[in-house]
Amino acid sequence: MSLVINTNVSALIAQQNLAVSNSQLKVSVARLSSGFRINSAADDAAGLGRADQLRSQSRMIQASIRNINDGVSALEISDKASEQITNIVTRMGELAASAAQGTLDDSNRSYYNDEYNKLIDEIDRIANTTEFGGYKILNGSTTALTMFIGFKNSANDQLSISLNALTTGGLGLVAGAISTQAGALSALDSVSAALKTINDARAIYGASTNRLSAALSNLQVTFTNYQAAESRIRDADFAFETAQYTRNQIMVQAGTSILAQANQLPQNVLGLLR
Repeated sequence: MSLVINTNVSALIAQQNLAVSNSQLKVSVARLSSGFRINSAADDAAGLGRADQLRSQSRMIQASIRNINDGVSALEISDKASEQITNIVTRMGELAASAAQGTLDDSNRSYYNDEYNKLIDEIDRIANTTEFGGYKILNGSTTALTMFIGFKNSANDQLSISLNALTTGGLGLVAGAISTQAGALSALDSVSAALKTINDARAIYGASTNRLSAALSNLQVTFTNYQAAESRIRDADFAFETAQYTRNQIMVQAGTSILAQANQLPQNVLGLLR
């Protein structure tokens, strides 16, 4: 083996290997300090793409979960307002039954009719003031609520819920209906029909709420699974990374020591000059 002093090949090899070990140690430090196995596209380009897609879909699922909760809130508001209208219509039926009594003259029947008319106004007031998110949900101006409950542009990612008009016009109730005995008897049929319309609307609210609850449960499970899938791709395995960090740290220390020794090799030439 020749001895040279201008080019220390051993030191160059040691430097090259030390640079590789330093690079691997930096990767280990980055992974352990961030908690991620993938900190840049260079770490795993394909894995980064898949993990980012899962993260994006998870964020959209979170938005859809909020959308469903908003939908449930709108339906609960509709149902409670409808319950009050049901109570009012029930009272109106009671007034109509009282006004249908043949022993009353129209002057006495007017007392029942006055309350009946006031209740008519209250139904319309409730229907016209019940709203959610700026939409009137009982007066017929909004015929359906369409909610986005997925993370893609498809029909299955949207849910439309029909809304019935619960104004007195939609319920077939009119003011002054029980001012006469004949009118009171006719009003009994109108009250029965109105109650059926309200109950049909409330059935839609209840069934739709249950459907939204099922969709919410499914999205929550999907979100958890997507988070787990992203974690398996992106997150660092600390048991493995700690072992790698220890190995790389030893390699850097060993490389540094060997480089120091390689730098001493040209001094062997001095032995020939003595």
